[in-house]
Order: sequence, then structure tokens, then C-alpha cells
Amino acid sequence: MKRLSLPTLLLLLLLPLSHSFAGDFDKGFMAYEAGNYAAALNEFTSLAEQGEVRAQFLLAQMYRRAQGVIEDDKESVKWYRLAAEQGIVTAQNWLGFVYQNGNGVVKDDREAARWFRLASEQGLANAQNNLGFAYKNGDGVIQDNVYAHMWFNVAASSGYEDAKKNGYRLARKMTREQIAIAQDLARECIQKNHKNC
Repeated sequence: MKRLSLPTLLLLLLLPLSHSFAGDFDKGFMAYEAGNYAAALNEFTSLAEQGEVRAQFLLAQMYRRAQGVIEDDKESVKWYRLAAEQGIVTAQNWLGFVYQNGNGVVKDDREAARWFRLASEQGLANAQNNLGFAYKNGDGVIQDNVYAHMWFNVAASSGYEDAKKNGYRLARKMTREQIAIAQDLARECIQKNHKNC
């Protein structure tokens, strides 16, 4: 059984839940954790169709990981999108990956960058690192080492260790002036709570 990562588990436990959904979600989540995917699928499908965001996210995970269902990228994308549109940062980041790789959708780097940006603006360090790569490679955005370095710095400041390495590697291709500008932009971005960076 694949367990949820600690950040994903915390996200799910901290999300608000209407009282009418609480018992059914708990029942589904306990079944999911126990590896009883058929029971979890039954509970989550009903809740997800009613708009319960945690159930939508977990249903997306189940279809992506083939947990109690046949792996179905399109069905996974459907549920990720619904959760992402309700502001679930992890779902937004996953949609970025989905569009970046063309899993269940037509590959679209511009759409991937859009979802990475939405998750980045909410402070998700992984998405900030992903957006850094988008700028580094010119995937869905205009290639710009300064903005790539800025996003790597922002992600590193949020504790994402790989972003530090990514920033160091990129800095070898940049001038001191470009690095200084990127660092200033990163400080501004952090002060603005990652909005409009």
C-alpha cells in the first residue's frame, strides 16, 4: 500500500469539511489507509461528486496510482482539476506535472507553468522549484535565467533543499549582476507572500 506523504496527509486533515461530509469522509479515509480501496472508492466518489475537495483529491490519487481502480489518467485529471480549482495547492502542482508530461491531457507547457505558478503563489516550495525549471528551460514561459534563479531562491527559502542545488548550478551560467537581481527579486517575492512575482 502506498501511503500519503506527510505534507499531503496534513493538507487533507487541515482542510475544512462541512459537518454533513465528516462521517463519510472519515469512513472513506480509514478504509483508504487500511488498503480497502473498494470501500474508500465508494465513499470518496459520492463525496467528490458533491464537491468535497479532500475526496476529490484522494480520488485523483487513487486513479493515478491504480488503487482499487484501473489506472486512468483522464479520470485522475478530472478530479485533480476540481480540487485545484478549489485552491488545493497539491492538486495544482500535480496538474502542472500532468500538463508538463502529457498524462491524460495533451502536453502543454504553458498550462503546466500556469498551474505551477498558482501553487507557487500559495507558497508550495516544490511548485516554486518546478516554476524555476520552467523559466530555466523556457517551458511555457519565456526563458529567463534571472527568474529561474529567483524561483529557485524562493523555493530554497521555503526549505526545499534541491532548489539550493538548482540555483547553484544555474548561477554558473549567470553574471554576478544577474544573480544579484535574482536575489533581490526573490526577497521582494517573499515579502509579497509569493504574489505577483
